[in-house]
Amino acid sequence: MLGAAFDIDPEAVSQESACEADEAASALEQQGKKMIDIILDKKGRNGKKATIIANLSLDDETLKQLASDLKRVCSVGGSARGGEILIQGDMRDRVLEYLNSQGFKARII
Repeated sequence: MLGAAFDIDPEAVSQESACEADEAASALEQQGKKMIDIILDKKGRNGKKATIIANLSLDDETLKQLASDLKRVCSVGGSARGGEILIQGDMRDRVLEYLNSQGFKARII
């Protein structure tokens, strides 16, 4: 088995993916039915674009985890603070697709 060559326990890997699913479910529970806004912002960034995900009702830890997932999906940098997530570049479509696939209600403004 390939996992044995790299000392990877297949059961541990499946447990990690189950934990990620639980975290997504808890984020969805925290957000509830509130709509998430996806905004493109260029002001104060020397003309560079940034995608802002606003109206998130998540605790800091869950917010940072969601930001990490979005940065990985979009393959860009970003940050999470104050109930908002900032993703570098115009990634509105990718963010909308990801959030909808996770069960969130989101819209592009």
